[in-house]
Amino acid sequence: MRLVLAAALLASVATPAFAAAPIHQYADLALAPRGDRVASIESVGDAHGVITVRSAKDGKVVRTIDPCPACSYTDLTFAPNGTLAWLARDKKAGTVTLAVEGGATPHTVATIAGIAGHPRFSPDGRRIALLVTPGAQKETGAAQAGVRQVGEIGEKSDEQRIALFEVAGPAVAATAVTPLSPANRYIYEYDWMPDGSGFVVTSAIGNGDNNWWVATLDRVDASTGAVTNIAKPTTQINYPRVSPDGRTVSYIGGLMSDFGSVGGDVWSVPLAGGTPRDLTAGTDYTVTSLVPTPAGLRGTALRGADLGLLMVGGSRADAIGWKRPASFSAGDAKVAYSADGRTVAMVVQDFTHAPAIYTGPAAAPVQITHDNDAAPAIATVRSVTWKNDGFTVQGWLLAPAGADPQKKAPMVTIVHGGPAAANVPYYQTADGGPGNLLSAGYYVFLPNPRGSYGQGEAFTAANKRDFGGGDLRDILTGIDAVEKVAPVDDARLGLTGGSYGGFMSMWANTQTNRFKAIVAGAGLSNWVSYYGTNGIDQWMLPFFGKTLYQDYKAYEDASAIYFIKNAKTPTFIWAGERDIEVPPTQSTEYWHALKDLGVPTSLVIYPDEGHGVRLPAHVTDLRKRTVAWFDHYLK
Repeated sequence: MRLVLAAALLASVATPAFAAAPIHQYADLALAPRGDRVASIESVGDAHGVITVRSAKDGKVVRTIDPCPACSYTDLTFAPNGTLAWLARDKKAGTVTLAVEGGATPHTVATIAGIAGHPRFSPDGRRIALLVTPGAQKETGAAQAGVRQVGEIGEKSDEQRIALFEVAGPAVAATAVTPLSPANRYIYEYDWMPDGSGFVVTSAIGNGDNNWWVATLDRVDASTGAVTNIAKPTTQINYPRVSPDGRTVSYIGGLMSDFGSVGGDVWSVPLAGGTPRDLTAGTDYTVTSLVPTPAGLRGTALRGADLGLLMVGGSRADAIGWKRPASFSAGDAKVAYSADGRTVAMVVQDFTHAPAIYTGPAAAPVQITHDNDAAPAIATVRSVTWKNDGFTVQGWLLAPAGADPQKKAPMVTIVHGGPAAANVPYYQTADGGPGNLLSAGYYVFLPNPRGSYGQGEAFTAANKRDFGGGDLRDILTGIDAVEKVAPVDDARLGLTGGSYGGFMSMWANTQTNRFKAIVAGAGLSNWVSYYGTNGIDQWMLPFFGKTLYQDYKAYEDASAIYFIKNAKTPTFIWAGERDIEVPPTQSTEYWHALKDLGVPTSLVIYPDEGHGVRLPAHVTDLRKRTVAWFDHYLK
């Protein structure tokens, strides 16, 4: 269940008091092996993105690359010799082009019909691997709009496979692309072996959307495509990384509720196979990305309010170094490293500072771009911590900039998706995300209750078989803590969220009358009916422990529908028509119950949308409806 639904779409359309300049964005950042250049896909506002190469020392633009103005660029990656490669997608043509720098004109390595992603050069730089989905029926990922359920169901699934190309060879036409890895095995992530003989992958047999939660750690031979199992971890796994000597494989393993929402401990296992070993067991942080370097494993870790650069060595985690109450991003991970591991690069942002590229030594990277320095801060922010049930819980309180500290104001609590995820700092604009609620005069509370990342695996696992129990108590206690430090009117509290946050919004309506207005997005109202109608039932097993058919009561006990007579709060509900993660029938069932009980409610199902709303017209409509709902009941 997707983290991305937590806050990004829940906003008003209040006109800001100032005309802010569009934000300069830096996507898919990559760092050259020597640490002297950074590349990213840069755009301003909604404009076409252009590949931009900058000096890593001072941020000056070295050159721009834009061979296909009708395309969108993704997946920047450097070869060992510093050559840059990228993907260019032409949606009208239905193709993706893999290209590398080559004098005045980029060299086309291959054209793929369908979808492709994650190009990586071989250690000698002569070949480049790519994950391809020939003849894709839908975009990659369960959060994307699903294939319409007509005809014989479940008989065909998209397959993501590794394909291998010669960098200096003639361009491979779409009709000649032959995947290396076998059919019916979905490859999620991969890393080259240091000797170029093959890959370490996370993979699963069959439906890629559903089976990520049972993915295994495997090896794929670069000559034959043969697959050999390395380990079958008991956790969800991500970021498989081979040590420079080729002897061991490390990965992030933990309780994760969706591919892409990564968090857990660092695990290691011999390449030859064996029992994985937890290198960070018992730590009070969540590892969120992993990068092997000659100096050891590096990456990022979230500890409470801070995201920091992680150094792992020996049998335990050594330290979290440079850290900020911020978000980091880069192409392959949340941070990019030079070949020698001495230089880092990443895009950094927080609630009040727009994105900027930072580079330099890992101990003290510095800001090298200043395109967004004038971007205004529309909120004041504080990290809030509180105690509940023996846990120390953290969350973020955002107040509208210039708010009168003596005047009582309404507040909307936004519950993040997941549940294995976290509310983390992202720059707020007046026309998107929680920023719209701030512009409309609302305080915004972003709690990270048990089940979230940021305090170690025990905290993330604390809501197993307890959805809506301890985590709801954490949130309500957090609101109490906020009211002690901010002029929040307890009689004007709103609640919203998407995905797992949508479930919590529906569920809270049956457990408390404290909220006076609710907006529930892509939420679950009935875990029993949900189990048999969604497209990713495997995600529930690590949390519930058993299937629905083995333990009905566990699913009933967390279902709002079974407690619906308690619901009194007016609720606006929205969903995507082609959502396979949480089918819109869950919203319809909840809406129907509220209508029967006479509780004010409204339901909008957006056509052709998946687990979230992406089309601009739908986003605008949703924002209008959301703020209008809160304004009606809270103002």
